[in-house]
Amino acid sequence: MYFILWLAFGGLAGWIASLITRNNGRMGIILNIVVGLAGAAIGGIIAHFSGLGDMTIFSFWGMGFAILGAVLLLSIINLIFRNRY
Repeated sequence: MYFILWLAFGGLAGWIASLITRNNGRMGIILNIVVGLAGAAIGGIIAHFSGLGDMTIFSFWGMGFAILGAVLLLSIINLIFRNRY
């Protein structure tokens, strides 16, 4: 059950981040899920080291940090592969 919840959480975070960074046309659902889950890990690290606590539960703040991490990840990817698209 939690696996499906993590996939939905990652997909939503990745989709919102792709809308913010204007990558939505190039990304499918699988890539949105992968970026969202990686963004959640990055956002959790940011939250932990900034002293905001542990973001291991599904919450509004957890989603916010997942989106922040996914936007950061997509921005770095866009900088690296800027001339290839």
